[in-house]
This record gives sequence, structure tokens and C-alpha cells, in this order.
Amino acid sequence: RGWLGVQIQTVTEEIAETLGMGEARGALVGDVVRDGPADSAGIKPGDVVLKFDGKDIEEMRDLPKIVADTPVGKEVDVVVLRKGDEQTLQAKVGRLEDGEKQIASQDEEQSDQQAEPEEPADIVLGMKLKEITGADRETEEIASDVAGVLVVEVEAGTIAADKGIEAGNVLVEVAQEPVSTPEEVLARVEELKKEGRKSVLLMVSSKTGDIRFVVLRIEG
Repeated sequence: RGWLGVQIQTVTEEIAETLGMGEARGALVGDVVRDGPADSAGIKPGDVVLKFDGKDIEEMRDLPKIVADTPVGKEVDVVVLRKGDEQTLQAKVGRLEDGEKQIASQDEEQSDQQAEPEEPADIVLGMKLKEITGADRETEEIASDVAGVLVVEVEAGTIAADKGIEAGNVLVEVAQEPVSTPEEVLARVEELKKEGRKSVLLMVSSKTGDIRFVVLRIEG
């Protein structure tokens, strides 16, 4: 069976709208297995896979089926939507069994982080945020390859809480731009408000590096 090495999620109407797509279609890439076929092809988290080997991906579940039925070792064109532009990438289909072994062998390489002084937290969209320090990585057990802004607390009753964002999550990207400080998150949200945007797409990581995309309405 063919293997691509991606974790995907459904492109909802809300996500399609924030990405400027006319309709909800394709498969949204949440995570890419390091050194897997998708990684080698240059597929990135946040890409929407629209076509694989000439076949349209109408909805998320089409992609795993088409990949599984593609001969191992075949070079295929993958059409993705990235920041509003369609790009065609070349991927070499891997073998599912090899992929499972590869994932199992990729243990966390935790690096020793020095503790840095505590930064006060900022509140954005109902989330209390702070920069990730070495101390946070220890106490929150955040994997060394997870980068972004730490969610310290989520106010009850806010949209962030309703969407399942919780303390210990990490905001990796805001509207497809990487963020590393609460100030960057706030600046990005303010920028979107000025552009008249009603919602923002966040890339959210768990402590262990599981990625998902969440759309939050921007108040006011």
C-alpha cells in the first residue's frame, strides 16, 4: 500500500473561507512525517492537497484512499494550495509498512534548554499567552521541536475555549505566519481586523507536536 506521510484534517467551510477558497474541498495537511515522502516533496503543514496523481481530492477521506491505491515508488504530481497560490510538487509514493517503522524510530531528541526569566503573559482572543522558555519545556513537557507561543490559560466561555484550545497548547502560526511571541500574535490579529477579516486561522500544536487547525472569529 502507498504511503505519503501526512496527517490531514477536513477543510471545513470556515477554514476554506479563511484561506480564501471558493469552496470547501481538498485535504488540509496538519503534520508531515520527517523524511517521509511528503516531507521530501516539500509539502508543508497548512497546505491543502487539491490533486494527487491527476485525481481531484474532493474531500479529506479521498486522499488516503487514492494514496493507498497508488503503486509504491511511483513519482506523482501533487497540487497544493499554499497561501492562496496553487503549486505542483513531485512526490515519490512510499510503502506504508516502511512508514510505520520510520515513525516508530523517530524518538524525541530533547535538547537541554537553559531557563530564561519569566515573561508576563498577554491575553489575545480569550487566551493568556507567553513566550516558551526552557523552564516551560521542562514543566509542561513540550517537545523540543515544537515552536510557537504557549497558551497559559483559556478564559471560559470564549470562542477559543469552545474550539477546544487549552492550557499547554502552543500557537505555531497565525493566519499562516509563524509566531514566537504574544506581541506577534496580537499584531497579526490586529492586522487582520484592519483588513476587515472576520476570522483567523490558527495552527495549534499539542505538547507532543500533534498539529490541528482552528478558526476563531475576531471580535469587533
